[in-house]
Amino acid sequence: MYVAFDRLPPRARVWIYQASRPLAEEELMALLPRLAAFAEEWTSHGRQLAASAQFLHRQFLVIGLDEAVAGASGCSIDASVRFVQELEQRLGVQLLEKSRMAFLVNGELRQLTRRELREAIAAGELGPDTPYFNNTLVTKQQLDEQWPAPAGQTWLASYFAA
Repeated sequence: MYVAFDRLPPRARVWIYQASRPLAEEELMALLPRLAAFAEEWTSHGRQLAASAQFLHRQFLVIGLDEAVAGASGCSIDASVRFVQELEQRLGVQLLEKSRMAFLVNGELRQLTRRELREAIAAGELGPDTPYFNNTLVTKQQLDEQWPAPAGQTWLASYFAA
């Protein structure tokens, strides 16, 4: 069953998928019915899931699930990954590739590999206060409160140690 994303409770489980490029407004608008349909149809062992899906910052697909209604099973997780793969094909983007980290630099989203991250820090392009999109967060509350967060307050803190 579809639930508006902002209606998901703070404890709702989230999965964050980072697109390899920003999506155009037309792409996002065309996806809205498909995202709602996925959330409406998503089930676990025949039980309806209270779910939502949306794109944030034009580049992050976030799927949310109120596990108090029903939790995701292995089969339902597999179904969500198939949905993400379908979106990859439809949009011509990567969503499941996890090697790039996203930062907000001068109002622009910048994706870096670990090597590029070290180089950007050494060049003074990134600092501990640079907003970082930690896509490993697991609850809507974390998403709302810590995404993005200053890079120096995340698992990346050691990169900024003197």
